[in-house]
Amino acid sequence: MAGYEVVTALNEDEAIAKAREETFALSIVDLKLVHRDGISLMEEMHSINPYTPIIILTAHGSLESAVEATKKGAFNFLNKPFDPEELLLQIEKAMENQRLVSEVRRLQGLLKEKYDFKNIVARSEKMRRVLDLVSRIAGTDSTIYISGESGTGKEVIAKVIHLASERRDKPFVAINCAAIPETLLESELFGHEKGAFTNAIRSHGGLFVQSHQGTIFLDEIGDMSLPIQAKLLRVLQEKRFYPLGSERAVEVDVRLIVATNKDLEAEVKKGSFREDLFYRIHVVPIDLPPLRERKEDVPPLAEYFLKEISQRMKKDIKGISSMAMQKLMLMTGREMCESWRTPLSMQWPSPSMTS
Repeated sequence: MAGYEVVTALNEDEAIAKAREETFALSIVDLKLVHRDGISLMEEMHSINPYTPIIILTAHGSLESAVEATKKGAFNFLNKPFDPEELLLQIEKAMENQRLVSEVRRLQGLLKEKYDFKNIVARSEKMRRVLDLVSRIAGTDSTIYISGESGTGKEVIAKVIHLASERRDKPFVAINCAAIPETLLESELFGHEKGAFTNAIRSHGGLFVQSHQGTIFLDEIGDMSLPIQAKLLRVLQEKRFYPLGSERAVEVDVRLIVATNKDLEAEVKKGSFREDLFYRIHVVPIDLPPLRERKEDVPPLAEYFLKEISQRMKKDIKGISSMAMQKLMLMTGREMCESWRTPLSMQWPSPSMTS
């Protein structure tokens, strides 16, 4: 009636055998079985295919076991006798969730490929030293402090660190502290309860909650106000915080990466950045040199962007002439970044390219 193709198993061994033979979009397992319980069967089925959603059927008296099943990986559970319409609804939700999970895995694969070490364009000795440091500290949970001018690739390095760490399968959440008004930044970072302020029509978890067990990247941390700096310091010290309007503390496990184009030691002396916070975030410093200090990286970067842009615009351009490359080598890093943001036809005269 619902259009699903169903395969049944009369016992646990038959279910395992069929799970090994073919991949199922979803499994429905009874909590009470003849030779063992449904939780152990679910765990064995997940050892064969960890991405198959499983719905557990349970009697009213087995609620505690059903909750345990969800903690161990069941998509959901239904009490018997169940409403067939409710079962179909749960199946539909599980299938949609599986589609979303598959899409997330696909995107994570693309991100990992894009931000893999071998895809980072770096020929200069300065950048090779940076990548060597990144490879050594990525597996730790140390707080990372990335400094460098605008356009030097601070967020790219942050993503590389995350994807090379043990937290790679958890969220990477980035926020530009300079781009959000001070009145909203605290709520964005730490969340708020419904009614905490005007227009707070629903509760909001905040970016620290969203990045739980993953990595949070605070770009332009030097633009953060002193009151929010104080709250961030408490989070780093206690691993917990209070959302706006809440009396209940939230505990989080996050890896912090910060970035700035300011001289924070000078900001500390001026009194606009907390000294205690500076020493909390300045654990592993990474200084990204501007492109004008690593001219060896200009040719491979130019070729990389040319290939990317020509593919996007469906242009068959095979290379850059020596005259155009010379002009690029004489540019500053900022001028070069601006040139790469313009349409391809505006970057270099067509005679300067080899097609």
